[in-house]
Amino acid sequence: MAACISEVVTLERSRRVEKKSDLVDKSMAPGIHLRMKSSWKVLKATPLFLLLLSQSLASVPYENQPGASYSDSHSCVGCVVVVSVIEQLAEVHNSSVQVAMERLCSYLPEKLFLKTTCYFLVQMFGPDIIKLLGEAMNADVVCHALEFCKQDAAQSQCHLYPLPQEAWKFTLEKAKHILKRSSTTKYPRSGSNICSLPFLAKICQKIELSIKKAVPFKDGDSDKYSVSPTLRGYHWRGRDCNDRNKTVYPGRRPDNWDAHQDTNCNGIWGIDPKDGIPYEKKFCEGSQPRGIILLGDSAGAHFHIPPEWLTASQMSSKSFFNLPAALTDELDWPQLSGVTGFLDSTSRIEEKSIYHRLRKRNHCNHRDYQSISRNGASSRNLKNFIESLSRNQALDQPAIVIYAMIGNDVCNGRADPIPGMTTPEQMYSNVMQTLKYLDSHLPNGSHVILYGLPDGTFLWDSLHDQYHPLGQLNKDVTYADFFSFLSCLQVSPCGGWMSSNKTLRTLTSQRAEQLSNTLKKMAATETFTNFNLFYMDFAFHEIIEEWRRRGGQPWQLIEPVDGFHPNEVASLLLADRVWKKIQSQWPQILGKENPFNSQIEKVFGDQGGH
Repeated sequence: MAACISEVVTLERSRRVEKKSDLVDKSMAPGIHLRMKSSWKVLKATPLFLLLLSQSLASVPYENQPGASYSDSHSCVGCVVVVSVIEQLAEVHNSSVQVAMERLCSYLPEKLFLKTTCYFLVQMFGPDIIKLLGEAMNADVVCHALEFCKQDAAQSQCHLYPLPQEAWKFTLEKAKHILKRSSTTKYPRSGSNICSLPFLAKICQKIELSIKKAVPFKDGDSDKYSVSPTLRGYHWRGRDCNDRNKTVYPGRRPDNWDAHQDTNCNGIWGIDPKDGIPYEKKFCEGSQPRGIILLGDSAGAHFHIPPEWLTASQMSSKSFFNLPAALTDELDWPQLSGVTGFLDSTSRIEEKSIYHRLRKRNHCNHRDYQSISRNGASSRNLKNFIESLSRNQALDQPAIVIYAMIGNDVCNGRADPIPGMTTPEQMYSNVMQTLKYLDSHLPNGSHVILYGLPDGTFLWDSLHDQYHPLGQLNKDVTYADFFSFLSCLQVSPCGGWMSSNKTLRTLTSQRAEQLSNTLKKMAATETFTNFNLFYMDFAFHEIIEEWRRRGGQPWQLIEPVDGFHPNEVASLLLADRVWKKIQSQWPQILGKENPFNSQIEKVFGDQGGH
C-alpha cells in the first residue's frame, strides 16, 4: 500500500511542479502595513489561530513535555499546516501563492485580532514562502528552511509529506541558499512568542490564567460560575443567574424555597398565587434533584478542530465564524459533549448528553452541570485543578460525578512512551487522593462512577490507510504519515496507540487494561462517607458495533484532524451506553422522574435557557 501511495504521489507531485510557476507571483504586494514598536523581536511562528491550534493539537499531559522542545515542535506542526493550507488554496483556486495567503487572511474573523495578525505575518514571512513554493519546495522543506522545525539530528528530517526526489539534505541546502539571497528582513526566532505581541499580550494572559485555574475568567462574585460562555464560563458549568451574589449559583439547595429569588438558577422561583406555596417547594421538594460533574480530559471536554479549517476545497469565511469562541474554549466544545452538553447536537443523531437526559428526567436539575476537564488531564495532574469543582456539602444538592481520565495515563508523545505511563500502583494512589477530596466536598447522597480506559488499537486499525484532511486534495498524506510526523516531533497525543509498531500498540492496551482493573477493584473494595462508588468499562467496541449496525464505519467515530479523540457522534453514543447501564443496574443514581415536569414547563417555559 505504501509503495502504491508513493508512486502515485511522485507522479502527482511532478504534475504539480509543472504548474507551480504559474501559481507564484515574482513579487509580493505591500499588503497591510502595521507599524509596531520592536515588532521583529516578538514574533514566533505562524498566524495566531493555527499556532494555538497546533499547541492544542497533541493534547499531551503538561508535565510530560520539556517546555522549549515541546513549543518548538508545535511551531513546526503549525508552520507545516499553514503552508500546506496556503499551497492548497492556491491550487484549488488556481491563484498565486500571494493571493492564497491574502485569501486565507480574509477568511478570518476580526475578533481576537485574528485577521490583523494574519496580514501582519503574511507581510513578514510571505516573500520567503513565495520564493520557496515557487521552487517546488513542499511545506516540510519550507518550514525547515525557515527554521520553524528543529534543526537537531533527532528531528532534522521529520516530515509530513513524502520526501523529495532529490536527497533531503540537498533539497534543504538549496532552500536555505534561496533564503540567503532573499532581501526580506530577517526575523529572530529565539526567546519570543506570539503572545509577546503588545496587542495580544492581555488576551493571552486571560486565556492562560483561565486554563491554569480551570475557573471562569469573568466571575463577578467569585462563586465559580459566570454569565459569559467561554474562558471557562457557562459552556463548562451552569450559567450564573446573579453574578453579584456568591450565594446564588446552579446546584445549591434553594434558600427559603426560592420564594423571592432564584437562588439555584434553575429558573423555578416565586409563589403560586393560587395557594401561596412557593413553586420550588411545590415542584421540586422530594424529587431528589442532583447535578452532573465530569472529571475529565480532552475527550470528555470534546476536543474538536473542524476539518474545514484545514481543507482548502471547503474553506470560506463561514468556516471560521466560531474560531474565536473555540480558541477561548481551548479548542474544546463542552457545550456539545456527551456528559455535560446542553446544546442540540450538530451530528443529526437522536442520542443526547447525560446532562440533557438528567434535566429531562427532572427539570429541577436545570443548569446543574460542571465539566471539570482539561486537555492533557490524567490521574497524575487532576490535583492541579480539581479545586475548580464547585460543591458545598452543607448548602448544595448531591451530585453524580463521572471520573473519566481515559487516555493520558498511558498516552504521551515521548520517543519511548512506556516509561511515561502510569503504573497500577500510581493509579491507585492518584485516584484515592481524588476520591478523598471528593468525599470531603460532595454532599451526602452523591455517586461517583469510575470510567475505565479503552483499548485504543482501533485508532491505527481504523485510520492508518485513510487520507488525513491535509492529504485529501492530492492523496499524499495518510493518517500513518500524520502519526509518524507527530511521533517524530514527539508531540503525538498517544505515541503508543498512534504507531505502526503493533507490539507497542499491544503493550499500551495491556497497560490500559491494568489501570482499568485497578479502578474496577477500587470500586469493589473502597467505601466512602458521602458517596457510593461504581465502575464502568469504556467499551468502545460496543459503540463501533452499534455504528456498524447503522451503516457507518469505525473511522467515522474519530476526530478527523487529530485522529485521536472520539468525535461528537461517538461521545453521544457513549453517553447513551452509560445512561442505559445506569438505568438497568444502578437506577438509584439518577433520582426520581419528576411528575411535575409538564407543569414546570407550563409556568416557566425553558426556565431561562442555558
